[in-house]
Amino acid sequence: MSIAPLFRKPNNELEKGGRHHPTRPEYDPGITRTCPECGYGNPVSGLWESMYVCRCGYNFSMTARQRIAFLTDEDAFTELFGEVESVNALEFPGYTEKLESTKKSARESDAAVCGTAAVGGSPFAFFAMEPGFMMGSMGSAAGERITRLFEYATERELPVVGCTVSGGARMQEGLLSLMQMAKTCGAAKLHSRRGNFYLAILTNPTTGGVTASFAMSADIIIAEPGATVGFAGARLVEQTVRKKPPPGFQKAETLLERGFADMIVRRSKQRQVVSRLLEMHARRTRV
Repeated sequence: MSIAPLFRKPNNELEKGGRHHPTRPEYDPGITRTCPECGYGNPVSGLWESMYVCRCGYNFSMTARQRIAFLTDEDAFTELFGEVESVNALEFPGYTEKLESTKKSARESDAAVCGTAAVGGSPFAFFAMEPGFMMGSMGSAAGERITRLFEYATERELPVVGCTVSGGARMQEGLLSLMQMAKTCGAAKLHSRRGNFYLAILTNPTTGGVTASFAMSADIIIAEPGATVGFAGARLVEQTVRKKPPPGFQKAETLLERGFADMIVRRSKQRQVVSRLLEMHARRTRV
């Protein structure tokens, strides 16, 4: 089967990329968002200033564009590979309609937004996964975009920073989705072998095939407080081993304790930490 039809050209201005930096959204001050941890009704109009963090410290979900706005210099992000889109190659029932409706609701053409950016003047290649696009699931297009980003960064000796959020591989694409695990890992490995730096920021949730591939392949792994990170879901693990998982199972704090994450960083500090790490790992000209 030819894979040429798997990727299509952009159909609208949103998907064509280019420089993009979201501005503060306007909301009705009466609209609130209830925190699932403490029950407080956060005024949605104030969430932008708090970086979508409740007063109790709970992290609300953020879109890929919001991640870009909070982590990169203003107007420094230039989108790449927005023309790469998934299609229903396996003719999975209802998948074509699902893709089209999700593009409209998420306002993204797939689950990974990739491009070049800078923070504190330091350039890097950047990807952010979009939870609103089928739970950030990794299909052929998301894997292709991330692979191309690593290849682009390798050619130009750029570091890569990635924000992961995903429910895992996309079942509607079957093996085409699963093969993205090996493809993205191969591209990340080549990027590393050429002496380049890769920083991953794990957000809630990062699970399934994304965890088992590029999310855990970074030189330094940052996690957000309380983020769920794992392969199989907690309920599936409990049903399989017939034991209740221990407290903190698949939580960022447990990953840090076990050595699977290097640090836990609050959103308010992430930009500063990313800037510092990029500065520390900047490639120096050899004399």
